Amino acid sequence: MKEGFKETELGSIPSDWSIVKFDEVAELRHGYQFRNYDFTESGIKILKITQIKGNETVDLSSCSFINENRLDEFERVIINKGDILVALTGATIGKIARFNSEEIVLQNYRVGNFFPLNSTSLSKDYFFQFLRSSFFYNQILARQTQSAQQNIGKEDINNMSMFFPPIKEQKAIANLLTAFDDKIENLRAQNQTLEQTAQTIFKEWFGKYQIGDELPEGWRVEELDNLLELIIDYRGKTPKKLGMEWSEKGIPALSAKTIKNGKIVRRDAMNFGSPELYKIWMKDELQKGDILLTSEAPLGEMYYINDDTKFILSQRLFALRVNEKITSEYLYDYLFSKYGQHQLNARASGSTVQGIRQSELRKIEVIVPEENIMKKASLIFRSSIEKKAINSKQIQTLTKTRDALLPKLMRGEIRVSGFKK
Repeated sequence: MKEGFKETELGSIPSDWSIVKFDEVAELRHGYQFRNYDFTESGIKILKITQIKGNETVDLSSCSFINENRLDEFERVIINKGDILVALTGATIGKIARFNSEEIVLQNYRVGNFFPLNSTSLSKDYFFQFLRSSFFYNQILARQTQSAQQNIGKEDINNMSMFFPPIKEQKAIANLLTAFDDKIENLRAQNQTLEQTAQTIFKEWFGKYQIGDELPEGWRVEELDNLLELIIDYRGKTPKKLGMEWSEKGIPALSAKTIKNGKIVRRDAMNFGSPELYKIWMKDELQKGDILLTSEAPLGEMYYINDDTKFILSQRLFALRVNEKITSEYLYDYLFSKYGQHQLNARASGSTVQGIRQSELRKIEVIVPEENIMKKASLIFRSSIEKKAINSKQIQTLTKTRDALLPKLMRGEIRVSGFKK
């Protein structure tokens, strides 16, 4: 065994660390079991497990509500900024989130809330970092019920184990990892601001006009078909149809499920193709400036190709390449706007899943501004897109580094220097 380490149930750890059960150092509290008759159309938000997302955040955009006059009844389950939440049921079981809002929000029953018993022995920030690690999640998977809906109980969590360094080292570990989190969050906030700014400019410069309005001199309405050089459409193609298979690594394959809010997401679930598959598959290769548009499930998500990275165009995606009549940046923001999204939805069809066929997509009408103002706006939009792309790459690098450091720091394989024992 490595000098200065000892063997434990969670593996080898530094000799001055210990392993503790959760209930020795922390308490898990359930929320309130709200019923359907409690809910109202507006009022105070109720956080359910579906609001706990995979990136350790909560999404308050689709909460249920109770009447604000009933707040006094539920003071016990008010969630405070900095609280550590966990999903105890369903597909998101074991997902962790840090609540960072000042808004008054109530905790539903199958949402758990962790509280250190003594802040002088357990750092809440360190506790959060441990809970987001695989050491916690793997214990959840081992203890969850195997019924139709997965569950984990308070007693099961109380009996889980965690690494327990001295408090000063806990804080040093948490500070290091939190520095990564803060930088990632700042970059995400920058991207959100850039996106909002672009949308504001589009609305102020172009949003006052709709199809059918009298347009300024030099403006016109064109069908999308007249503005495109090419539509790349491989929505029904699969590797098996080409006598091949997806690979574990290689050239990433984009599909509707990997495009959201102008970003490439779910990289952990992405398929990859070999160079041989790419050569057979992509007869028309994607280029910088191409616009990716999801055709269904969901409809209308978009991504702007900002560099020469190779991608395979997979399920439920169109790639649009503009001609000289319009700029790709303007078309991207037009289709991204509420006006473009309305037209996409108006031309969609399907009884259960709404989707748009290529023939209907080509009929979408686009307001094309006078050339000089369009190019001026496109320069602003391009700058925003390029800055967001740079930020997104930084986010990926920081996230990858943080996620690699997390397990090594948690088990003491890497020690943080600069703190006093």
